[in-house]
Amino acid sequence: MFEKILTDPAALLRHRSAPFSDERERYLQHCADFGATLASLRSKSTGLLFLAIHLGPNASAGVDLGRLRQIAEERQSTCTGLTAARSLIDVGRPWLKFLGWWRNPTIDLQSQDQLDLFLSWMRDERGLTRLTVERWQAHVKRFLEWCDKTDRRLCDLLASDVDAYFIGEGEGRWSRISVPAIATALRSFLQQCAARGECDPRLPDTIRGPRIYAQESLPYGPGWSDVRRILAFVDPSKAREVRDRAILMLLAIYGLRRGEVAGLRLDQIDWSGRTLRIFRLKRRQEQLYPLVPSVAEALAHYIDTVRPPTTSQQVFMRVQAPLRPIAASAIYHVVHRRFAALEIQTPHQGPHALRHACAARLVADGLTLKEIGDHLGHRSTSSTRIYAKVDMTSLREVGDFDLGDFQ
Repeated sequence: MFEKILTDPAALLRHRSAPFSDERERYLQHCADFGATLASLRSKSTGLLFLAIHLGPNASAGVDLGRLRQIAEERQSTCTGLTAARSLIDVGRPWLKFLGWWRNPTIDLQSQDQLDLFLSWMRDERGLTRLTVERWQAHVKRFLEWCDKTDRRLCDLLASDVDAYFIGEGEGRWSRISVPAIATALRSFLQQCAARGECDPRLPDTIRGPRIYAQESLPYGPGWSDVRRILAFVDPSKAREVRDRAILMLLAIYGLRRGEVAGLRLDQIDWSGRTLRIFRLKRRQEQLYPLVPSVAEALAHYIDTVRPPTTSQQVFMRVQAPLRPIAASAIYHVVHRRFAALEIQTPHQGPHALRHACAARLVADGLTLKEIGDHLGHRSTSSTRIYAKVDMTSLREVGDFDLGDFQ
């Protein structure tokens, strides 16, 4: 691989004779296989060479962020550029992860065993979705870290301790929506601990978040005229824009969740039957939709002209190396960029805002809550009721909408 990216014999000799040459070459080949350009490979090879020389012979035992930063600072001291250290970290960390040498910082919790049991209970007994499991685990882990930091033990916890956590950690940081979610996670965790005799059995019942009324706020999606502006705000000469328009149409017209869009596979699109099969995350089952002509056109244009050649079955890929499926978290930035560029003012500016806009449009079209819930993949109509609270301006705005009018 070195011969393909290095033309100077002296440079080639330096790279070959430096430590971990095989490991560096394998990683560069991996990057090339995933679409890295020649200029990118040369840049990576330079950074990896510096890193390999300074790592030391025991690097395979594990390298953490602290050690990587030390080496990056050494490089910064020898370079005139202001980003030399940051660049080395950006190049070095993926390489170390590729080799299995990266060591994430670990925090030893006094109650790690209890957290592990709670994780198993959520995943294996309750069967909660992956996203819910990750969120609840994060909420509980932060609480346990706070307990360790403030020298509190699980078996001695009092209601006043939990109150101190919410007051000290949450004030000015947690919203009215976040607090009940955190309270629910902690209450469930402490209920499991109490059942095993590891904390006061009365403690879980003392955790109560603020009352959230089901109809206390209007839906937070944009008006449908703004949705049209978002879908029209595309530069067809740019590969990223072609991909993003297909993503935006799936979010706005079908009301999909970001994970459902990121997870969409090629075999879920039936071109001849003009249908789209979506695996609904909450219902945990597939749902069949008609493939709207404008969406079919956007998807076909992306797949035929922009999507990079890959063996992956997922539809949406990154446009820059490494060429791999787009992450669900990246869908937020796809949407937010449009809100910011068009200066569209809404309380929320991510994928779920377009889901709200889709639901509001269906309400205006006269669909029942059951029909809207089915379209959005809800498990019950109670999840759909919030979308029925739209003002008359929004009703007039989307009343004439037809799914087939996007061109």
